[in-house]
This record gives sequence, structure tokens and C-alpha cells, in this order.
Amino acid sequence: GKMENKGFRIVTMTEKNTKDAIEFLRKFFFHDEPLNICVGLLDEPGSTCQELEDYCANSIPEGLSLMAVNPADEIVAVCINGALTRENNKISAMTDEVKACKNHKFKKILNLLTTVNIESDIFGKFPNINSLVEVRVLSVDDAYRGKGIAKACINRTRELAKEQGYELLKLDCTSHFSALAVASLGGYNCVYKLNYSDHLNEDGKPVFVPEPPHSCVKTYVCNL
Repeated sequence: GKMENKGFRIVTMTEKNTKDAIEFLRKFFFHDEPLNICVGLLDEPGSTCQELEDYCANSIPEGLSLMAVNPADEIVAVCINGALTRENNKISAMTDEVKACKNHKFKKILNLLTTVNIESDIFGKFPNINSLVEVRVLSVDDAYRGKGIAKACINRTRELAKEQGYELLKLDCTSHFSALAVASLGGYNCVYKLNYSDHLNEDGKPVFVPEPPHSCVKTYVCNL
């Protein structure tokens, strides 16, 4: 990739980058993401979430995930992407995965993502498309925020997805900031929104009460 004179370049991740990417996510995403904070995913010092690591690691072999690196070749952002096809987007498989999740904190997050996937019903809304790429995790090093790295990762994902013949790019934005970043890119439509205050547990209480300004999940799509 080119440096683009911004002090970073974006490269496609391979399986050999998995360990470094997970290390990076442990440092930033696991602690920063509003839902991870809400459920106290990593409240214990030095604690890890194997399920979240697997969720990230399992997508990397698809060859759609990216990382931004600085001139010293240190990772400054990670963008985990994966493909979905109409055939393999089965609701039963998704709900089984949630049921099988042993980590009760991560299970809440997985359940939300599954709810969003089912309710946003992208393949129902777009009957002509059979495959899409979704941005699953996007995390930028604190020291590199505000440099347009997240947007550059999304733009490159869009190019990559298009090059590989996918028809749609989808992002479920769980944070206010990721939603703003996507909305500012142009060409993306918000096709679904779930307010955290409406996503309730068995007792009728919200599962997630994130700090303001995080109030909802928004699903954005872009035709490729």
C-alpha cells in the first residue's frame, strides 16, 4: 500500500498477522468499544475474552481484513471484515452460536449483533444481492485518532469488496463515532436503527446503557 503522505498505509491482513492484530485489539478495541465497556467485558486486569478473539481471528483467513501500519511497521488500526452470503446467513445458525456462547458478557454483545442482523434483514431488503462484505470490528490506536484512518480503512474495504465481486458493503455501527464517520463518507444509507433503550432483557430493562453520546446501533449499507 501507499503511505499516502499521512504517516500510515493500509495493508491486507493475512493469517500470520492474526496474533499481532489480536494483541492490538486487546489494547484498544476491547477496552474502548461502548458495548464492551457496558458489559465490563475486561474488568479484571489482564483479562481476555477468548470468544471475542475467536470472533475476530476467524474472519482474517477470508482475506478481506485490513490493518493500517505506520512507517515503523507498527499496527495503528485494525479493520476486521468478513463476507456474508444469502445461503450462509441462516438465522438458526446465528441463534445457535449465541446459545453456545459460554462467556455471559460476550453473549450479550453477540445477541445484540444477531438481533441487528436478523431485524435489519439486509438480504430481504435487497432481493437482488447474494453476497456482501461486513465490517465487523474497526479499531484505531488512541494516538492516531482524528487522522482519517478509520475512513481510509472503510474506503479500502469498499474497494476490496468491489474488486472481489461483492455487491454490498455493510457496517453495524455500535458507537456514535463510527456512525458519524460512516455517514460523513457519502454513498452510505442507514437502513436500520435500534435504540439501546429498546433492546431489553427478560426483566424489561435495557441490556446496554452506554455513556452518552452512544444511544443506538445503526446499520449502514453502500452499494458497490
